[in-house]
Amino acid sequence: MTPAAPDPRFAEALIASGPTPEYPGRMRRFGKLVGSWAAKGSRLDEATGEWTEREFTWIVGFILDGRAVQDVEVEASPSHPSGFETVATAVRVYDAHAGAWRVSYFAPKSGEYCHLIATPYRNGIRQDGTGTDGRAVRWNFTAITADAYTWEGWVSADDGATWTLVERNEAVRIAAGRIA
Repeated sequence: MTPAAPDPRFAEALIASGPTPEYPGRMRRFGKLVGSWAAKGSRLDEATGEWTEREFTWIVGFILDGRAVQDVEVEASPSHPSGFETVATAVRVYDAHAGAWRVSYFAPKSGEYCHLIATPYRNGIRQDGTGTDGRAVRWNFTAITADAYTWEGWVSADDGATWTLVERNEAVRIAAGRIA
């Protein structure tokens, strides 16, 4: 059986041109990250204690009539027909009833899935939840400006009594259409 061609209206139905006017202040929390970012990161291999470096592009946009923000993480891949490979996506939906952002992260190739709740934290955003392995995770956006941000990923094996930094990314805003 040949898969059906995607409905050309799919992207139009998903992607929004901007935030919903219903709660503009709340939509700015992640809305300020809408755009494209060139990111450099390092990730800890917890088994070996070694850090690996990587570069990727992070593309963020409004979806679902402006009630949510979705991002895709892509890496340059000359062998891929598009020139890049999509590594992960996260959907961040503002839950007006709870007054909080619900975050779901998916990275199927690496088998990582996380569900978190986002709240304001200092001059950034804290996202707390549980990783695929059941450990507590904390993702912090810090030092957010119009043109840059820092993101840190932490894990805890003791329900938040102590935390280990396992990933850190720094990014700068780039022009649309460029894959770093």
